[in-house]
Amino acid sequence: MSDTRDILIGIDAGTSVIKAVAFDLAGRQLAVASVLNHYAIGRDGSARQSLKQTWDDCARALRDLGERVQDLARRTAALAVTAQGDGTWLVGAGNRPVTDAWLWLDARAAPSVRRLVRSPLERQRFERTGTGLNTCQQGSQMAHMDATAPELLDGTEVALHCKDWLYLNLTGVRATDPSEASFTFGDFRTRRYDDTVIESLGLTARRHLLPEIVDGTEITHPLSPEAAEATGLLMGTPVSLGYVDMVMTALGAGVHAGGAPAACSTVGSTGVHMRAVAQGDVMLNAEGTGYVIALPVPGIVTQVQTNMAATLNIDWVLRVAGDLLSEMGSEFAHGDLVKRIEGWMEKSQPGALLYHPYISDTGERGPFVNADARADFIGLSANHRFPDLLRAVVEGLGLAARDCYAAMGELPKELRLTGGAARSRSLRGVLAACVEAPVRVSAREEAGAAGAAMMAAVAVGAYPTMDACIAEWVTPLLGEPEAPDADLIRTYRGLFPAYSQARRALVPVWNTLAEVRNAAPDAGAEAESEHTEQTLIAAISAERSA
Repeated sequence: MSDTRDILIGIDAGTSVIKAVAFDLAGRQLAVASVLNHYAIGRDGSARQSLKQTWDDCARALRDLGERVQDLARRTAALAVTAQGDGTWLVGAGNRPVTDAWLWLDARAAPSVRRLVRSPLERQRFERTGTGLNTCQQGSQMAHMDATAPELLDGTEVALHCKDWLYLNLTGVRATDPSEASFTFGDFRTRRYDDTVIESLGLTARRHLLPEIVDGTEITHPLSPEAAEATGLLMGTPVSLGYVDMVMTALGAGVHAGGAPAACSTVGSTGVHMRAVAQGDVMLNAEGTGYVIALPVPGIVTQVQTNMAATLNIDWVLRVAGDLLSEMGSEFAHGDLVKRIEGWMEKSQPGALLYHPYISDTGERGPFVNADARADFIGLSANHRFPDLLRAVVEGLGLAARDCYAAMGELPKELRLTGGAARSRSLRGVLAACVEAPVRVSAREEAGAAGAAMMAAVAVGAYPTMDACIAEWVTPLLGEPEAPDADLIRTYRGLFPAYSQARRALVPVWNTLAEVRNAAPDAGAEAESEHTEQTLIAAISAERSA
């Protein structure tokens, strides 16, 4: 057996699936193992996940990776972990969970968000964090817990995020990273906690629950004996705490590569739109929305706007088609419908309809925050057919991306794409035309895990700087620029004002619909739907294949 340490492992614990990915030191992907994630959605707006199950699934993914890579344990130079962002993972005595995690999908903190945005300190909080308040965030969720269920925080010793919980199980160390610490409770300029921000959230008395901040490009901790037994890796293997998954994915896909003033959109179940800028060049919008998230590069941050739902909209419209076909006795698998998207797009007229892609039950958070926002079609006539509906949904994703980038300043000069939908030629063309910039697709298959592994590569000295690592791991994998179609640019440039005007005008309609929903007899019911393996397989298929 070889003693050569020639492998880096990146763990990416997403909302749908937990992946463990092996890379060689030059960034070539060797193998991947994945385990489906499990969480429960409640009618009360809750989205909850078992901490114990999450660690067990992560450990299983690492063991499965060991079955795919010969002599993985002895060959691993380091491993790094990233995971779904936001949310609240409370840990008590003996590092035991206090309760199930509140995920980023959880909407229960909406009343507290409405209260907190009226705080006289809110603008100061926003200018320091660069991040608008929404129900996804740990600060909002902890403030809501403090107001409605203080016993949860009373029994807590440390408040973590998903990757932090996995890092605790891997190393025994309670910590968080500079990215989530600063956009939730701190200042993106210092990458440290900020007392005014914590005060604005009403959490000064809970400050002791915030963990130490650790930068995984500089500090690692050894794999614990218990974690070694659970994962099949060697005790003492260096472990790096990655930044939040949004920026790890963007880092791996090229948000800061090649010297061009580029942006990066991840078009998966959700839509994440970001541009890398020097922290002194951040432009904060008047509405107080979006995120500023640090990159593991000195002085560089990402400005971010995120759509709650991206390919979930495509999944929905295809599911409607599938249900109708099934009623008529024809069965089509989701993948079969996905293969028809390009043909349907060719049969439809660009810009014929407007669609706002706010299909999520938790509303929207980018570039505006409204938990009551809902999707819609505008402009339907008797002549429209299913291909027109599908095109409107795809165009809605493109116009939503433009809406997000417009809230961060000028439209990007170049757009790098990652996520399952980036494989669609039609969707790439729509996105390019909507943001009026050429697009480039990264050939990197697992960008989030790669971004985390890159941090480990720098931490253990495989590369002297992150820029040096990017030059070998990222830049060579960027595809050739795909220029936008000039006719489509004109169409979407003309359509965008109507898109923006309509989504602002619909606010009172959304409010009324929410009042009707809340007045329904079963509005307070606790009936829950467990995300079964079949449901998750469909979600993952939609993300990878759309």
